[in-house]
Amino acid sequence: MRIDKYLWCVRYYKTRTLATTACKKGQVRINDEIVKPSRDVYPQDVVQFRKNQINYRLKVNDIPPNRVGAKLVDLYRIDTTPKEQFEAQELLKYSKDYYRKKGVGRPTKKDRRDIDDFNEESFFEED
Repeated sequence: MRIDKYLWCVRYYKTRTLATTACKKGQVRINDEIVKPSRDVYPQDVVQFRKNQINYRLKVNDIPPNRVGAKLVDLYRIDTTPKEQFEAQELLKYSKDYYRKKGVGRPTKKDRRDIDDFNEESFFEED
């Protein structure tokens, strides 16, 4: 089975076009080699790919006959993605919540209160 079809069948990509595009961009590797979308995948292959700033790593158990349901995905792959990848994604998500880009306009009421609270805390620390 082609690698782009396999990634679509085990539900890592919503469409086959997205899986094909990821392969063309060089985001998919089989056994540490960058592959084209037409590369065949076999059982015991190690597949690595980058999606949403997470480096996924999985081992192919079997080849599915067609796209499988979410409950059956574990029959066809073993996910060996390190937990640090998901933790880094969580930290990145939280950091984006507190980051305000320069030039987005006047501060909101909440921003103003946060600035005032910060200034009051630093004022009392100096005394």
